[in-house]
Amino acid sequence: MAFPERRLRRLRRTPALRRLVAETRLTVDDLVAPLFVREGIVDPQPIVSLPGVVQHTRESLRQEVRELVDLGVPAVILFGVPASKDAAGTGASDPDGIVQVALRDLRDEFGDEIVLMADLCLDEYTDHGHCGLLTPAGTVDNDATLERYAQVAVAQADAGVDVCAPSGMMDGQVRAIRAALDGSSHADTAILAYAAKYASALYGPFRDAVDVEIADGGDRRAYQQDWHNVRESLAEVQADLDEGADMVMVKPALTYLDVLTKVRAMTDVPLAAYHVSGEYAMVHAAAEKGWIDGDAVALEQLTAVKRAGADMVLTYFTRSVAEVLYP
Repeated sequence: MAFPERRLRRLRRTPALRRLVAETRLTVDDLVAPLFVREGIVDPQPIVSLPGVVQHTRESLRQEVRELVDLGVPAVILFGVPASKDAAGTGASDPDGIVQVALRDLRDEFGDEIVLMADLCLDEYTDHGHCGLLTPAGTVDNDATLERYAQVAVAQADAGVDVCAPSGMMDGQVRAIRAALDGSSHADTAILAYAAKYASALYGPFRDAVDVEIADGGDRRAYQQDWHNVRESLAEVQADLDEGADMVMVKPALTYLDVLTKVRAMTDVPLAAYHVSGEYAMVHAAAEKGWIDGDAVALEQLTAVKRAGADMVLTYFTRSVAEVLYP
């Protein structure tokens, strides 16, 4: 008896056949490495809730990026941890702030060998932990924050960034940043907008990494995306595209694959997904218990994110996956 569907099994029979007919391929070219650089330390500091990830010194950051370049990784995104914080997050736009000096270090050493991205937000730099300036009532002042974002964008561009990545979810942030860049001779600096950034419970290890605690037990639900909604996120994405975003992002990745697929269907611009700290930490925790093969699960998860429509994946697995793909 003939079984036409057996052709499906025939093409799974050997590893070589499976590779030949694979629909989705994860390569090192799809990966962006998030890196933390901390002001005022002499040795890299391990982040307990992010196994294998550290807060870098300027020197260890250069070494890490050299090794990523040698593995073929095309891009990194920097997050800064300043020595001091204030209500206005002044370190974010200080020409001598930690991200700006790190960008200059990397640009001087690597030129155009790797794409330099920088997170553009205030939360790592404010003493209240919010992504923007606050009103006297303690709520985020959207319009005043846009002025600060514009200043941060120019500082990052002056330092050599290729891509500013605004993550604060302020209304009008892309328009304000684009205008500031264009008005300061940085028209070639691109914008990767955190367009659909959800108020997720998966960010805990990241907040450990940047020493952020939101004041008075507050949260960011008033300005980050509600995780119950998808149509609202598509409107956020369209707004960022209309304001001039060159690329857009969905964050987190795995819990929002439906959103990622819908964004892919609505736009042809490069689409990023952030495989966030909690997603990474859960894989490590289960692997340490011996419950899963951590490397295999990481590859499976990242391939799923690409299969859902992402062109690039920001992930703390970048180095380990690159080493597996290119041993």
